[in-house]
Parts: sequence; structure tokens; C-alpha cells
Amino acid sequence: MKRVVGSPGTWSGMALRLSQCVFAAASVFSLVSGFGYSNYGAFFFLILALILQLMWSSRLAYKDIFALRNKKDLHTRDNLLFIVTVDWVVAIFMFSGSCASASLTILFLWDVNLCNAYSRLACRQFALSVVLAFITWLLQAASSFSGFWLLISFF
Repeated sequence: MKRVVGSPGTWSGMALRLSQCVFAAASVFSLVSGFGYSNYGAFFFLILALILQLMWSSRLAYKDIFALRNKKDLHTRDNLLFIVTVDWVVAIFMFSGSCASASLTILFLWDVNLCNAYSRLACRQFALSVVLAFITWLLQAASSFSGFWLLISFF
């Protein structure tokens, strides 16, 4: 059995999942604490994607902790197929939400100068939230690729 860094049931996999949870929670907090986020659909989509990411990553982190404490093997074909499939769906969802919010933030900051016209709009917090969301997506992509690599080794 191969041991791939970041795969389910390993210390590195647990660290990846916990860091995904931390960055997703920080991104949600940064976005929600700013004024004016609820008026735009892209930010709502990002919050939805981040909450899905937070729930999925925390579930897999709990599963990793359980497997490490009880010395269980999570590298079965059916388990990996389910984890990899949902990982890819969540990664695509996160990427699309991050890109939509990034384009809206760039529009506000640089193209129409809406942030200068409306000083109450929390554009810097929006930008911070988008950066944290992209970091979350990068961590999710690393988990997805490691699980996919391990799944390929079965065939």
C-alpha cells in the first residue's frame, strides 16, 4: 500500500483538512464582518462554497483523527472513490466561487472605483476574504490530487 502525502488517514491529510477549515472560517469571518457583502450574488456564492468546504473538511478531519487514534485504514477503494469524487466537486465549487468573488472585488477596487465613492463598503475585507478563499482552494486541490493519486494506484 502506498503512503501518499496528504491522503486520508495520515497526519499530513489531517493537517491539510484542519488548515482548510481554518482558512475557510477566516474567509467567511472576513467577508461577513464587512459592510455590503449581502448585496452581491458572487459573495453569497462564495459564502455558500466556503460553508460547504468547512463542513466537508471538518468531517474528513474528524475521520482522519478517528483513523489515526484507532489505527484504522481509510485506503479502501470505495472509501477513496467517494472522498475523491466529493473532493473534486467541492474544489470546483470553491474555485468558481473564489473566481466570481475575485472578479467582483477587482471590479469594485480598480474598474469602477466603487470603493472610493462608497467609503462604507468594505472592499479591503472583500479582497482579504478572496485571498483566504483561494488559499483554501489550493489546500483543497492538494488534498484532491493526493487522494486521486492514491486512487489511481489501485488500478
